[in-house]
Amino acid sequence: MAAPRITSSERAGVYRLLFLLNRSFDLIVQRLDELGQTGLFTSRDLREMRGLTQEVQLEINTTLLEPLESVEQDDWGTFGRVRTAMEKRLRDPDDVFIHAEQRRKQLAKQGKKR
Repeated sequence: MAAPRITSSERAGVYRLLFLLNRSFDLIVQRLDELGQTGLFTSRDLREMRGLTQEVQLEINTTLLEPLESVEQDDWGTFGRVRTAMEKRLRDPDDVFIHAEQRRKQLAKQGKKR
């Protein structure tokens, strides 16, 4: 099944939301560090809470980024074909002769080195 198509604006929105989600996890970890400075909580408990927070963050990222990879790969293929077609259209028919001449010189130079 092909990945869904999204616009550049939609893509930016998705990545913005993922950024905000990850920033929220970062803020939780920072707050736990600040709570550790109060001396009211054991360092072991706070270390475990940070670990659990980061484990959930990784689980969410892994799950959410998987479908995005398919979207990006499909779009890369689509837009890569556009670029390839453009390059083919813009290619000078004489380029093949220029490349052949360059290759001939390169081979001749290699022959001299041997």
